[in-house]
Amino acid sequence: MANDLLDGDVVFLGPSKWELSHRKAQIAHSVAEAEALQARAAISFKANIIVDPYLVQVTMGAEGEPIPVHYRERMRTLGPTTRLDLGKQAEA
Repeated sequence: MANDLLDGDVVFLGPSKWELSHRKAQIAHSVAEAEALQARAAISFKANIIVDPYLVQVTMGAEGEPIPVHYRERMRTLGPTTRLDLGKQAEA
């Protein structure tokens, strides 16, 4: 999880690019995979594409989608909480 440096959107590292949907996030199933994700994120950070990248602990939902364990990250997957007509929660 990180923020897009140009527009501030919360983004998730997918298999080939940064994604707006957490459902497209690449999941690490081992320490080695987590380190590889962090290395890819570091490249984007150094290239001024994203800011504040970090790994998020997830569980897998019924449809195979990653669901953040912690409240903060769950809220970040939805968008602004003061305007439910904006952000990712408006698209649902």
